[in-house]
Amino acid sequence: MIMKGQKIGYIRVSTVEQNTDRQLLDVELDKVFEEKVSAKTADRPQLNAMLGHIREGDEVLVHDISRLARNIEDLHRLVREIIGRGCAVHFVKENLHFSGDKSDPTQELLLSMLGAVYQFERAIMQERQREGIAVARAAGRYKGRPKKIDNHEIRRILAEGNSISKTANLLGVSMSSVQRAKREAW
Repeated sequence: MIMKGQKIGYIRVSTVEQNTDRQLLDVELDKVFEEKVSAKTADRPQLNAMLGHIREGDEVLVHDISRLARNIEDLHRLVREIIGRGCAVHFVKENLHFSGDKSDPTQELLLSMLGAVYQFERAIMQERQREGIAVARAAGRYKGRPKKIDNHEIRRILAEGNSISKTANLLGVSMSSVQRAKREAW
């Protein structure tokens, strides 16, 4: 299959502190979708925008497999979705290319193996994080993320007759934060 569409870049890092400059460096692209968000979910704004933008004949270029997905189910689903729209996916670092043509069984195997490695890597990272938090808590050094708003303020807004969702919207907090503050009052 000869691609005649656009070359679309998808660039992702997990946090705003991280830099995207090394991804797809020196790759000529027609359009780039870039975001700084975790890949723990496939529901990401720029990923969704990219999926909405691609058209038959386009080629989606991603620096490496872990930039598209951090779990094997999302990875396979996204690759299938992209090629199902008549587009190709190219993972630059791994030099893996998938399109509507019959895929190379070796590339399919590598996609699964490398996807599993990235999923394992994320699980190990989370385990280390949980262990570090447990040690810091035991030493009295970990207090969790600071609250955005005081529970008394949440209860005051609720007492004015506002619903849980309206209170959450007014204060810029989640509904679960409002519900937790309400429960703690009783």
